[in-house]
Order: sequence, then structure tokens, then C-alpha cells
Amino acid sequence: MKLAVNTLFLVPGDVGGTETYLRETLLAAVREYPNVEFILFTNLENNTLFRELFSDKDNVRCVCLQFRACIRPLRILLEQFLLPFAVKKHAAEILWSPGYTAPFFSFCPQVVTVCDLQYKSFPEDMSRLERATLDFLVRGACRKCDAVLAISEFSRQELIKHDFADAKKTHTILLGVDASFGVSISESEKNECLQELSLEKPYILCVAHSYPHKKIDVLIEAFAEIEDDIPHDLVVVGRHRRGEHLITESLKTLKSKDRYVRFKNGLQYRTLQILYQSADMFVLPSAYEGFGLPVIEAMLAGVPVITTKEGALQEIAGDYAFCVDQINSRNIAEQILKVTSLSGQERVKYAVAAKQWANSFSWKKSARKMFGVFNEVINHNAEPHVKGNEL
Repeated sequence: MKLAVNTLFLVPGDVGGTETYLRETLLAAVREYPNVEFILFTNLENNTLFRELFSDKDNVRCVCLQFRACIRPLRILLEQFLLPFAVKKHAAEILWSPGYTAPFFSFCPQVVTVCDLQYKSFPEDMSRLERATLDFLVRGACRKCDAVLAISEFSRQELIKHDFADAKKTHTILLGVDASFGVSISESEKNECLQELSLEKPYILCVAHSYPHKKIDVLIEAFAEIEDDIPHDLVVVGRHRRGEHLITESLKTLKSKDRYVRFKNGLQYRTLQILYQSADMFVLPSAYEGFGLPVIEAMLAGVPVITTKEGALQEIAGDYAFCVDQINSRNIAEQILKVTSLSGQERVKYAVAAKQWANSFSWKKSARKMFGVFNEVINHNAEPHVKGNEL
């Protein structure tokens, strides 16, 4: 198979879980399918990343289209009008677009991944123009592509419910988790890292960008309600998004502002793993997730997880998280107190069960199932053709 991969959407460090999805799926697929030729169509921001990532792989080539994806209108135009001809030039058999959008015409079969339809439920996360543009592009991609991949059954049902794609062409392919999150890091390395970050134990960890639907502000208010009853700090890792004003307001409820620590520019991968393993608990109070990868990462790290039943979170967390029925500060505060009251034996029992559940999520399984879809699409499109259905 000659597989073209559309990475034009990716600005490293800017697109959150979608970057992890693309990187880890590719790493697993390249290992699993050494006879497949991977042609990655890159931009100026991510070309070096992918070249270094696959520098030792003879079956991976990077073709840089020489533009900056941070200029979004330019990226959209090049994806629609330049990418199809670039793919044709390199004689790819199939084009996979893992970032929601795809060309509206193609000289080979196409598959697109749509991770979620968050903007349908939480329009305040984007401007009106951003919503309208994304809706047009995602709908067009779903209708033009031969198959649509969703990262949870919840997300698949969202695509069907909102009439983006019919059930026959949509496929649920769950994400995996990096097994290294579950490999114990030495206490000396963890202590050295925490000292460099000026962090002290115990602390509560949350990993999320500040979109309004992530409800970081509600977590802060919950922490404020019980800050006199617990010794923890609250540590949040995530970049600035449209919910910053909500966080600013919620911080006014804290008595001790120095007990709130924010890493707004992200952290190195190893550092993040250390933060997970050193945390007393992990909280993701989100009102919408297409998957919720940090929940699985925290479970694999052996940390008790508090989350909600919204979006895909109940599907992904299973029975191995402490879930709130309604998202408000009181309910989250109650769950935090519940976790802090666990005995050492109870924490170990929980950690073992949750870790076993988390280990069932594998990037290798994801890659295999995805390639099953690719082969099915290729088999149904034996002859080269231009996809030109009406929008």
C-alpha cells in the first residue's frame, strides 16, 4: 500500500489531543506495516518534527508543501487545491486526513478522521466565523471521503445524529495510550523534576486547555470550597483558549492564590509523565470529550481519576473513575474529598483495576483496525477516479 497522510493541519503544541492521535497512530502503523510506503504531506511548522520522528524508517517520506499552517486561510486553500495534485504526483493509493478536514476532490480514495463535534454542543469555544468555516469543511470532508473514522462510539453517534455521515461509512476506532505512562519512574527523578518546577506534594492534577467546556473554572471553585480541608495544591497544564476569562473569575474565590499552579505553555513529555505519576489524583471536569485521553493516561500512571459522565468520558473511563452526575463545584469537591479519604489499600486496589483497564487501549490495535478500513476502501475503489459528488 502507498498511503498519503495529510498532516497540513498540525502546528506542533497547538492542537492538543489531535497531535497525540496522529503521532502515536503513525508510530504504531509504521512499526506494524513495514511494507507500506507512508508519504507524509507536511508544512513548515511540522516538517522537522516528522523527519526526526521517522529518520530511521526507510518506508516513510516527508513532502513539505512550504507554507505555515498557522495562516489558517492559506492552509485551507492549499489543502483543497494543492494537496490533491501533490498526492497524485506521488501516486498514492489512498489519502488519510486525520485532522477533521480533507480535500473536496481527490484522484484516489480518501478517509478522514473527525475526533468530535464539540463546536455543536459548545459554540462559545469558537467565533461565529470559525464555527461556520469548520462546519462547511467538516461536512464536505465527510461527504466526499469514502470512510469516516471516529475515536469513540459517542463521537460516531454524534456524526450520525448531526447528519455528517451515515452509519455505513463511519467506523469507531478507539485511541490507544502510551505504555510508558505506566512505567514507574524513580523517586529521585520525580523529586528532582518537581523541585525544578517548584512543586510540592500532594497536588491535584488537571491536563486541559482552557476551553469553556473543559470547566477548569468549576474545578477551581470546587478546590476553593475545600482548600481549608485538604493540604493539596491544584496544578493545571494547558494553553490559553477562549475560557480564560472564566478561570480569571474563578480564581477570585481562592483564599490562597499560591496554591494554584498553571503551566500555560505545556510541558515536556517526560515531565508530564512525572506529573501524572506524582499526583495524588487527576481531575478532568469536562462537559464534552470525543475521547478523553488524559483520563486513560492518568489511570495507566496509577492515579485515581475524577471525571464526568459527559461526552465519551463514561464510555472511556468505564467503572474505573469517580464520576460526577452533574458538573458543579459541590459535586466535584465531594469527589475530591472522597478520594483523599481512601485508605492505602483502597488506592492500591483501585490503581490495579484502573491500570488493567487502561492497558486495554492500544495504539497497535488502533492502527490495525484503521488499516482494515483502508484496505476495505481500496478494495471498493479498484480503479483510480476523481471523487466529485455534489456537496
